[in-house]
This record gives sequence, structure tokens and C-alpha cells, in this order.
Amino acid sequence: MSSVSQAAAPKLGNPGVVGLAGFGLTTLLLQFHNLGWAGLGPVIWTGLIFGGLAQMIAGLQEQKCGNNFGYTAFTSFGAFWIALVGIFLGNKFEIFTLSHTDVGFFLLAWALYTAILWVASARVHMAMFLTFTTLEIGFVLLVLEKFGFGESLGWWAGVDLSLCALLAWYMMAHIIFLDLFGRDILPVGKPLVH
Repeated sequence: MSSVSQAAAPKLGNPGVVGLAGFGLTTLLLQFHNLGWAGLGPVIWTGLIFGGLAQMIAGLQEQKCGNNFGYTAFTSFGAFWIALVGIFLGNKFEIFTLSHTDVGFFLLAWALYTAILWVASARVHMAMFLTFTTLEIGFVLLVLEKFGFGESLGWWAGVDLSLCALLAWYMMAHIIFLDLFGRDILPVGKPLVH
């Protein structure tokens, strides 16, 4: 019997870096808009392409890695960004327009979904838990603002969600630096729940 040497499987990239990059960048741009610093144009295009399509593709690649958390988070939030852009465009061109209350219910559904991932994130690591904590807080603040509990809540949501976006980028940088430098330059902490 002859021995056949098998070539080692090629190293694959981690789709999480694209998902975290798209989520972080698009979320940050939306907060720049919500805080009154930038127009809506950059949010529309990055929301469709980077936060939407690229993040959804990253989520689908997470499925192949066997990562159910990344699979559902990136695929779902990719869909969130595409839907949110649809809401912006629908209201702009008066096609299936949504009221503040309608948007509030849209965000409430996402807050409930995010609460499930928030609980699950406690089993990943502290940086993930903090990211989903700030995301959940941001959704709750936006829901309350849309239901008329105070316009200033939108500003606080903008500040909170800016931090959420930067935490996502921190995790992205952690993965990239760990791969390139071979050591943990940006620690993410232990899971909150073991």
C-alpha cells in the first residue's frame, strides 16, 4: 500500500472580521447622522453594501464555521441594515411610509431579538457582552424616543451606539492583531458566564 501525503488544508480567514467591521462602521456613521454631524447619504450606501450585504455574507460564512452565534448575529443585522435603508428610502419617496410609532415597533422587535443575543454574549467574552449591552441599551433608548418619552433619548442613544460601534471594531482589531502578531495585543476578557 502506498502512502499518499495529503496537503494541509489552506488557512481560512475569519468571517467575523468583516461582520464586525461592517457593523461597526455603519453603526458609527448612523450615529454621526443621529447626532447631527453628517447627512443621511453615507448611511444609505454603507448600510446597503457594508452593513447590509457584506455583513450578511459574513454571517453566512459563519454558518460554515459552525458558529451559530456569529451566523445569526451577522446575518440578522445585515438584514437589519438593508431593512433600515428600505425604511429611510420608503419614507423619502413615500412608499410604505412609517410613522415614528411604526419605527418604534420595528426597533422594539429588534430590541427583543438583541436581548436573546445579549444573554448568549455572556458566554462568549467580556468585549462581546459589552457590545451587546450597549446595543440593547441603544435600542431601548430609541424605542422610548420613538414612543414619545423624550427627544433627548435619541441623543443619548447616539452616544451609546457610538461606543457600541467602537467596541465592535475593538473585537475586529483583536482578531486581526492576534492572527498577525501571534499574541493577544487587545484582550477581550473572559466570558461572564462559564
